[in-house]
Amino acid sequence: MPKPRVRVYTDYKSPYAFVANKRLFALEETHGVELEWLPYTLRVAEFMGTVEDRTPHFWRKVRYAYMDARRYANAQGLVMKGPRRIYDAFHSSVGMLFAQRHGFFRPYHDTVFRRFWSHELEIDDRAEITGIVTACGGSASEFEAYVHGPARAEHDRIIDEAEALGVFGVPTMVFNGELFWGGDRIDMLIERIEKPETIEAALGSRHRKPA
Repeated sequence: MPKPRVRVYTDYKSPYAFVANKRLFALEETHGVELEWLPYTLRVAEFMGTVEDRTPHFWRKVRYAYMDARRYANAQGLVMKGPRRIYDAFHSSVGMLFAQRHGFFRPYHDTVFRRFWSHELEIDDRAEITGIVTACGGSASEFEAYVHGPARAEHDRIIDEAEALGVFGVPTMVFNGELFWGGDRIDMLIERIEKPETIEAALGSRHRKPA
């Protein structure tokens, strides 16, 4: 019988996505679900505006958000340094897709998050992402061919599909068609998973006999 599936939309430049990883991966062990990780590459300038247009109120909110995320990081023994600039996470996002396809998602995922938030990685530098791919056992030439080939179209299709579902931020978990935004919604997600009728629905109607 297939496992119930939880789709997780994430972005390597999101502090809250970073600190949610541990609890999300734990669900595979504690609740027997299958996690499907997909990129939702945040377009920071689109929803935050230009730096020049941001108000003091906005910057107070940003400072609090990073301080809050850092508390979660510290509790897990994670290093979290504030980002040095605005990043386009496209290359790291398609690296995620490539890593899943070639069987080294978890080491890639953990390495990109850890090194980015330790200021050891520029996630918009294709060469640096390629270096992580090869360090995890992937092929540099195959990854470069993917980046210059179908990666952009696949990446953009995933973003469009996410937004059609209602996704607007990360981490967002989708279970049985229901969205849960933020690590603080993982407990609510667990409640849904633990309901037998919810799990049955998640497995799909293909397992039910026609009336």
